[in-house]
Amino acid sequence: MAVGVEAANAYVGRAALDVRQLFYARGLDLGRFDNLMMVQKSVNLPCEDPVTNAVNAARPILDRLTGEQRDSIEAVIVGTESGLDFGKPISTYVHHYLGLGRRCRSFEVKHACYGGTAALRTALGLLASSPRPQARALVIAADAGGSVLGMPYWEPSHGAGAAALLLGPEPEVLDLDPGAAGLYSYEVMDTCRPRPDLAAGDSDLSLLAYLECLERSFADYRESVAGADIVDSFDQLAFHTPFGGMVKGAHRHLMRRIKRMHPDAIEADFQTRMAASLVNPARIGNTYAAGLFVALLSLIEHGDFSEPRRVGLFSYGSGCASEFYSGVVGAGAPALLAEYRTAERLDARHQLSVEDYDRLAKHTAEGAAGVQDTVLDVSPYADVYDPALHGREHLVLDRIENFHRRYRWS
Repeated sequence: MAVGVEAANAYVGRAALDVRQLFYARGLDLGRFDNLMMVQKSVNLPCEDPVTNAVNAARPILDRLTGEQRDSIEAVIVGTESGLDFGKPISTYVHHYLGLGRRCRSFEVKHACYGGTAALRTALGLLASSPRPQARALVIAADAGGSVLGMPYWEPSHGAGAAALLLGPEPEVLDLDPGAAGLYSYEVMDTCRPRPDLAAGDSDLSLLAYLECLERSFADYRESVAGADIVDSFDQLAFHTPFGGMVKGAHRHLMRRIKRMHPDAIEADFQTRMAASLVNPARIGNTYAAGLFVALLSLIEHGDFSEPRRVGLFSYGSGCASEFYSGVVGAGAPALLAEYRTAERLDARHQLSVEDYDRLAKHTAEGAAGVQDTVLDVSPYADVYDPALHGREHLVLDRIENFHRRYRWS
């Protein structure tokens, strides 16, 4: 039974900050700015969290389903490194606010930025074992970044958003290649999140781990797929994208190591097969567990898919875990994604000044994990909330009562 991605959408946030202005404000070295390959980053308001990001990514997909299709969803799986409780997964809130039926699995999975692929793989296994041929699963990768300890150049790349994938028997967006996967994992302390509001780590070590995992996971892919070639086997490529410069460097590293390509040939290959995957991430920033999926959707929206094309996919999560896998994007995928008007939504975000951005940051702890009781008061940043969210029917956090998070539609 064929199972793959039937529909997909990214929540790109409702507010954005110019990354160059953040460089100026923080006194960062502008000589390093171009290496990021970023223009803007999406910013969550204090009344947004991983739950709202997840729901706001998935709701447009569900709104287009028939009642029968909604009822066929047997699992809601959220990949996240931003869990809000040690026991209660954020998928329970997602399931509730999306109005899904009760004959449904609900849980979250975690492995840093690999979490989205972990959720995808889990969902595929569940659907393969389902007795119902029309069964579907909703996979969502959603996070919310906190402050960064000792890594000032990470702040400009930290974005906000989520990606939702509907898996089912009619994979018009992405038909995954069965059995085609390469794996590589080991223990390394490159980055971690020791508290809900804090990320820490070693940026150089993280880059080295990413590069090692890319090379080794593709080597394992070649063990699974006879004759696989990094150039000839894939029409397009999409990698987990912390920031565009890291992806471009990883592509260059892989082409040098495997194909011994001339720098000009590497650049031409990057422009042909990867550049489109970085268009949206350059305006959103790192979305953690959703980082690969946001890049894939950007690739489909901005690349050439006038006919079905095979895409090589690389997923990496700090700590670390990685996977190289592949699938075929259908010729109808760009039209399906166009219904969600991602480019328009990116343009429509409220533009923040650095002063606005810093003011919002002072209120982020109000709805953080572990808060027992609070009411989210948006009045201190009403000048941002009103143009960004008021009246737009997006889910936002309203209050917390004895640890129970309550949400409302904006």
